[in-house]
Amino acid sequence: MNCCLLQDSASTARYARFGPYHIDQQRRQVFLDGTPLRLQGKVYQVLIVLLQKQGEVVTREELRHALWPASTHVDYVANTNTAINKLRQALKQAANKPCYIETIPRRGYRFAGTAEFSEMPFPTMKPANSPTAETIDPGREQEAPKSHASRSYKLPTMIAVALILVGMLLGATAATYWITHFA
Repeated sequence: MNCCLLQDSASTARYARFGPYHIDQQRRQVFLDGTPLRLQGKVYQVLIVLLQKQGEVVTREELRHALWPASTHVDYVANTNTAINKLRQALKQAANKPCYIETIPRRGYRFAGTAEFSEMPFPTMKPANSPTAETIDPGREQEAPKSHASRSYKLPTMIAVALILVGMLLGATAATYWITHFA
């Protein structure tokens, strides 16, 4: 797999991953252990900007230029704070325990993790505590796991079909006997 940690690759690579998170930049989708997260609009854009400059401080001014055209009239500070807070919530990160998005007081923000970038999808793992932990191939559609409820109907259905068939067989046998002996 052609992976690297270079910033040039961050802006051109289709896929990125850090920790349990995977990103498909072409589809603008973020996944946590293979489960899609609802990360849209400015929140997604903030994540991508921080990933592209991982380890570096990204100033509020840089975020403003990356997220809004110069002619846009919005409260950049409030909107940036909101986007950062929503991003931290989506990444399940407490503000007082930064593991990915770090606030650098009076300067901006920094992506504190290590992201990898690739043109090929990264294999993902189901959580280790899952009863069926296995590698998930992102290029292949996954079969939906059968629920306990769908399995519980299988046996009664088979029994009902078998009883119907036995009834039909007994009915046909009785009819044949009746016709040959009493008709």
